[in-house]
Amino acid sequence: MSAEPSAGSSRRWFVIVVALILIAGLAFAVGRFSTFGSQAAASAPGTESPEAGFSRDMQVHHAQAIEMAMEIYGKTDDEELRVLSYDIATGQAGQRGEMYDWLVQWGLPQSGGPMMQWMDAGDSEHAHGGSSAEPMTDEQAQAAMGMASADEIAALKAATGVEADCQFLTLMIRHHEGAIPMAEALLELGTDPRALEVATAIRNGQTAEIDAMQSIQTRLGCTS
Repeated sequence: MSAEPSAGSSRRWFVIVVALILIAGLAFAVGRFSTFGSQAAASAPGTESPEAGFSRDMQVHHAQAIEMAMEIYGKTDDEELRVLSYDIATGQAGQRGEMYDWLVQWGLPQSGGPMMQWMDAGDSEHAHGGSSAEPMTDEQAQAAMGMASADEIAALKAATGVEADCQFLTLMIRHHEGAIPMAEALLELGTDPRALEVATAIRNGQTAEIDAMQSIQTRLGCTS
């Protein structure tokens, strides 16, 4: 008589996948050290630079995307969504690790200043109120960045089946739509070549992922 996989073995496999994603992010950052570190001392962005603000805010943004992607990866029965969620989690873990390392190499703290304020520099079309306006609270900034609320995350964790799949797709599409203007703002305001390269990858990659997620929404019959 064949034995069915136990809940314990499934849980162990999920923990292994999460650990591999965390290791991937760290390894990516360490791997960038030798090529990036030699340039940092000569022309490091300052703590109020667009690059620093982008690195800090996008790490927060990516952390939630990884959390949501791993939540649906662990329980979806849809193979296409399972693959996509794994790609989102691993890709953003690598980018998050690299951005953490940028700040280390620039000698800057991992946090500093109101979220999204860096986007108000100059005449950026992505500015959120201008330098004379009151800075947004973290909660307001996270909403402007398309991030899910605590209640939405709790609902996603409680949902199962197609309901969970559709909730994830709605939240992640909105999440990506919040990241793209941030990437575009850095492309407009920033000067660091590697940071601009990553911003381009985020803009292009997440635009393509939005298209893929909208296609899955249609196939699953999700209602917005």
